[in-house]
Amino acid sequence: MKMIGLDVGSKTIGVAVSDAFGWTAQGLTTIRWNEEDIDSADEELGAIIREHEVNKAVIGLPKNMNGTIGERGKASELYAKHVEKVHQIPAVLWDERLTTIAAERVLLEADVSRKKRKKVIDKMAAVMILQGYLDQSK
Repeated sequence: MKMIGLDVGSKTIGVAVSDAFGWTAQGLTTIRWNEEDIDSADEELGAIIREHEVNKAVIGLPKNMNGTIGERGKASELYAKHVEKVHQIPAVLWDERLTTIAAERVLLEADVSRKKRKKVIDKMAAVMILQGYLDQSK
């Protein structure tokens, strides 16, 4: 079963996909979207889901450090429901606390320039979200 990992922000959605066995996550792309228009990424995301024959979405849930769900978390919950409705695949929410920080650290250690980090950080966070879910599911 192939899965897609999504790091949903207010302006971009980082996208990662798993291999067919559900062992590894690979970064794919970053979709630009407008959070105010929840449908704005549907066409591009739908094409990726079809192309990669995705059966499940894993969406990052940005909880507060104390475990509560704030505004960004509620936006992710809303988007998960939207993905299920529009793309007809189940969506699960995965605690993504610190994934963007971890992704930034990995890119810094790899000596990636600030300009390039900005372009790939969401995609890298999506990889970490999906890989975390895959590792827990084994």
